[in-house]
Amino acid sequence: MQRRAQRDQPAKRLNRVLVCAAAVPVMLVAAGCSSDSGSGDSTDKAGKAAASASASASPSPTVQAAAYGKLPEPCKVFSKKTLKDLVPEGKSGKEGTSDDISTRASCSWNSLDNNGVKGSQFRWLNVSMLRFESDVTRGPADKLAQQYFEKQVQEAQAVEGAKSVKTEPVTGTGDQATAVRYDLKKKEGTFKQQTIVARVENVVVTLDYNGAGLAGDKTPSGEDLLKDAKKAAKEAVAAVSDANGTGGGKASADPSKTPSKSPSKSPSGSASKEASDEPSKDASTSPSKKPASKS
Repeated sequence: MQRRAQRDQPAKRLNRVLVCAAAVPVMLVAAGCSSDSGSGDSTDKAGKAAASASASASPSPTVQAAAYGKLPEPCKVFSKKTLKDLVPEGKSGKEGTSDDISTRASCSWNSLDNNGVKGSQFRWLNVSMLRFESDVTRGPADKLAQQYFEKQVQEAQAVEGAKSVKTEPVTGTGDQATAVRYDLKKKEGTFKQQTIVARVENVVVTLDYNGAGLAGDKTPSGEDLLKDAKKAAKEAVAAVSDANGTGGGKASADPSKTPSKSPSKSPSGSASKEASDEPSKDASTSPSKKPASKS
């Protein structure tokens, strides 16, 4: 019996060794699972951090840069021949005041052909230009210019006291152009007014041209005045393109920067400045414009 017990002891010790050996892989597997779980949490956190960093680094909104970056000298947009035809007795042009000639400019001319007791022929010509710049909050420059173009046309159609108002498109002048014509009776005579509003890229050109027969002289032909006005408007639009060179001379490529002198002011501020030396007090204000109101 003693010998049998001695033989059984090595067998029992062998069984315990095998059981322990079998338990080791189980512990290793459990440890491996625990390690993988921790690695997954770390990866998720790193992914979220990367996504957050990517979102914070997103580029700021941008708009297309304005096509034209400057305006021509307003009193030099017309040729000598054009001025001779439209304002034959006119002298040098009178430049309007502007806080920034690169965004707004204007010039006007007067002509009075005085024939004494036979009467006189009066002509007044004015050109104004307003340039818009792109802005991330307000939109691209050409869109802003189009909105102002439409507003200018509406204002020309709604002048107080205007009679026989007619509106027609003008071809071959910028990207879009409209002519508004009407009669305006004053004590000196009947003024024939022609207003042409044109847009070329991000610049709006407004041309006013009127004529009247004073002191009993005959009223000029509205058709002839309109023909001359269309010619002058086309010339002014071409001057804008020429001033910016071939390809338009792109404006600042940083459209997110708001211009210090924004042309978003009230249109009345950029409206053509009336000449102060017309023949009489009543005729000293252009019949094409209402009194300007400050914004």
